[in-house]
Amino acid sequence: MKTLLVTGGTGTLGRPTVARLRAAGHTVRVLSRRTGPDLVTGDLNTGEGVAAAVDGVDMVVHLATGLGKRDVQQTRNLLAATPATTRVLYLSIVGIDRNPLPYYRHKLEAERLVESRTAFTILRATQFHELLDRIFGVKVPALFAPAMTLQPIAVDEVATRVTELVAEPVSGRAPDIGGPERRPLPELARVWKAARGSRRPVVPVRVPGQIFGAFADGAGLVDGPSYGTITFADHLGDRARRMT
Repeated sequence: MKTLLVTGGTGTLGRPTVARLRAAGHTVRVLSRRTGPDLVTGDLNTGEGVAAAVDGVDMVVHLATGLGKRDVQQTRNLLAATPATTRVLYLSIVGIDRNPLPYYRHKLEAERLVESRTAFTILRATQFHELLDRIFGVKVPALFAPAMTLQPIAVDEVATRVTELVAEPVSGRAPDIGGPERRPLPELARVWKAARGSRRPVVPVRVPGQIFGAFADGAGLVDGPSYGTITFADHLGDRARRMT
């Protein structure tokens, strides 16, 4: 079993990942700017406290993500504080090398920093079910759905895959993972509408530009078999059950 430092361990993906890693017998430190039980204090934005947090760990599981260039700076600060031979596992996004979305450009730059390590694993996953749930939940008159196909995945299944990779040998770029269904966004909007009992109309739209063009061309889909088994409808139903 390993001693791990997990960044982003209190987030949407981090919480189930930390739980699975601990259930697998690993000793897990969770990096946070806050102080509290099971947390080690450090700030990826400034680098303060990160060297102490990473001292003595066998591996860093980097799940934290910032907005824009902050993502790159956080990764740079983390790697600067981490011994060169310590393995880093980085969670990234499917298709970021095929889409000019600025957030993806910065994510790709962060990947390049990780790839400069002696020992690293990069796992790319598709969009989480939670992201679509939040987008469709925005209070606007209609569910506007661009004409593109997505392959969303459950965070629990991403957490399971991260836990598997921690126990496996260093792999560089691990195979991408995605959910069990490839569905046009308007269809996913209708699934959400039915599950949430929304009366807002679903409005398919065509959006010009390279970013949505890349999505429309399948840049956000996994090349090869899917990994997940939990569909978007499964996710919505499970959340509804938890809330009742």
